[in-house]
Amino acid sequence: MSVVCRVRAPASTANLGAGFDCAAAALELWNELELTDAGDRPPPDADHLGVRAFSLLADPAPFGFSFVDRIPRERGLGSSASVIALGLAAAFFVRDEPLDPERLLALGVGLEGHADNLAAALAGGVCLTWDGRISRIADSPPAVPIAIVPEARQSTAESRAALPAAVPHADAAYTAARAALLGAALASGSTVLFGAALDDRLHEPYRSPFLAEVRASLPAGALGATLSGSGPTVIVWARREDAAACEDQVRKRFPTEHVTRLAISPRGAEAR
Repeated sequence: MSVVCRVRAPASTANLGAGFDCAAAALELWNELELTDAGDRPPPDADHLGVRAFSLLADPAPFGFSFVDRIPRERGLGSSASVIALGLAAAFFVRDEPLDPERLLALGVGLEGHADNLAAALAGGVCLTWDGRISRIADSPPAVPIAIVPEARQSTAESRAALPAAVPHADAAYTAARAALLGAALASGSTVLFGAALDDRLHEPYRSPFLAEVRASLPAGALGATLSGSGPTVIVWARREDAAACEDQVRKRFPTEHVTRLAISPRGAEAR
């Protein structure tokens, strides 16, 4: 049994507040896949999300799949998108084709359901996605993400079900303004614009009472907080110079939750 390739793909935090279903950033937290010649291994699990992604491009039968899952599942950190990216990248490797994030996105979005996390997992950095397109607009947002990860899980389907069918015009206009600020902040690197952008009235108020609790006690040096994907993880965005102090304060305020300061990954899925 020999190693065919080793693949890794990052976690991600999606929406970034008002960038609902179109904005996400890749995080320095990685799932991995070791693809080997099958040898005496049992057949690959055809129901595994990564194997299903691989099967979109290549026959998985001749291979062994060994996954390492570091991204917590159903916490709003893009674990499923990362696993799909692993399978797609491995299939491109065995086909001897260079990774093409937009082509991979088109193939994988049917499995993922939402393009924002998958775009970031494939392209790295901070991405906007629309109509199957990916625009990687920055290596990093102008702030440091500090993740507050509850023990409870939250499925995307459950979170989606909590959203109303319609919102007031005033809430839509409010969020549209913040989305414009978000795009400008990410493109310019402005902490002022980024801090002003970190609010939303389309999805966050309906999904997470915990987010409101975090926002009510933001530490000094924090620009704001957002729900990570569909939650339950909340991201506190800190000024770079204040990140360590913010992390310490968040830990003290939420001692029963898992708090970790993360970095933005400028790299997406890669196989070697």
